[in-house]
Amino acid sequence: MPGAVVWRSRGAGSVVLPDGCMDLLWVGGRLLVAGPDTGPHPAGEVPGDAFVGLRLPPGTAPALLGVPAHELRDRRVELAGLWPGAEVRRLTERIGAYEDPRTGLEALARVRAAAAGPPDPLAAEVTARLRAGESVAGIAGAVGLGERQLRRRSLDAFGYGPRTLGRVLRLQRALALVRRGLPQAQVAHLAGYADQAHLAREVRALTGTTPRAYAAGSEGSEGVEGANSEIPEPSGSSTTA
Repeated sequence: MPGAVVWRSRGAGSVVLPDGCMDLLWVGGRLLVAGPDTGPHPAGEVPGDAFVGLRLPPGTAPALLGVPAHELRDRRVELAGLWPGAEVRRLTERIGAYEDPRTGLEALARVRAAAAGPPDPLAAEVTARLRAGESVAGIAGAVGLGERQLRRRSLDAFGYGPRTLGRVLRLQRALALVRRGLPQAQVAHLAGYADQAHLAREVRALTGTTPRAYAAGSEGSEGVEGANSEIPEPSGSSTTA
């Protein structure tokens, strides 16, 4: 899927921060879904020593999963709770046949996306406009919806309204600047906060920590290991997930 990223992590002690995305997870031979977050989540809330995932860009997961995003907000659920158990067992066996389960997750997503069709195109436009710093009222007018209609569509696509998504996207912009070692005042200005105090309040509200503590914790951290999207099928297996 365009914009999707496969990843691997062994950091059981890490904390997952809001990013507007949803993830399809492979943990200990189980398929799970991580819904859109509104606050920090310890990786350890899902038991397991190694995590493999397919990160789906904002607004793209509901079409793939067949579930409105708001039903999964701040939740980690077994895929068998969303899809028929027999289908999930078949997919679990197929993904387990891959040497690298990231490849299996990609294959599953490709097949599912082909069957389900494309995500709501409104989601990509709203995300792009929020990243560009447009107001919710301005976005609603640009896409031809009232603000209440836009909020309802956003709840289905992102798991929360456009204002919350805008806060989350701005947070990620700020954290990327913090990781570059920029002074907090400059981070606040470049990321679109009113001032440094506003940055500190938002980081605390959405991550449970401070920009300074986040910067210290990110130094030397390994993060997640990405992978290329072009990985061969496992030998002896079907090309469909």
